[in-house]
Amino acid sequence: MTRTISIPAALLLACLCAFAQSNSAPSPAASSVAHADDSLPHDTHEGLSVAASAYTDVARAKEKFGKANPLPLGILPVEVFLRNETTQPIRVDLSTIQLAVQPPSGRRQDIDSVPVQEVASAVAHPKGPSAPQARRFPIGIGSVTDSKTDKMLEILRPLSLDADIVPPMAMIHGFLFFDLDRDMSLASDARLYVPDASIAPSQKALMFFEVPLGKSPRP
Repeated sequence: MTRTISIPAALLLACLCAFAQSNSAPSPAASSVAHADDSLPHDTHEGLSVAASAYTDVARAKEKFGKANPLPLGILPVEVFLRNETTQPIRVDLSTIQLAVQPPSGRRQDIDSVPVQEVASAVAHPKGPSAPQARRFPIGIGSVTDSKTDKMLEILRPLSLDADIVPPMAMIHGFLFFDLDRDMSLASDARLYVPDASIAPSQKALMFFEVPLGKSPRP
């Protein structure tokens, strides 16, 4: 589930914390959330900032996703931050966001994100999908269930990026997932490609965004 942070609200909170500093300690957690993308690789223009953090470290991914960690399966979680610094809502087409990778010997490949339902199924059944179990007393549509996938989905869905509108002067963030076929070395030189963003009221298209994920991004 995409999280939304209001920039004016964050500034007001910071002012109130500073005013009451003599009576209470400031909240580091609130500050880190409000500026979560400042130190991350990012691309900013036309009032929209796109930042990304790839969860390539096993321990970090395990801490975040617990039993639903997709990293051991070769699926890379990328936390995406979309910050709108304009007074108009901005629409981002999540379905066209890709991860551009450059294999050591080969041409650039553009990888589509994996739907969170498929990620949950892969984590629940790492050896392949099993036959779904029918309920003993089916009730209408949806009489077939996969309890293991449902449990993984309960963890993954609230963390996923699922909103395509960034409100004015606000930030939303959440995870997208990319199947790297267990070759996590590709992540160090990968770039998050966001081709379709537009000002919602006028439908004015913005230039594409490209964010390097590695620690030492290429110029």
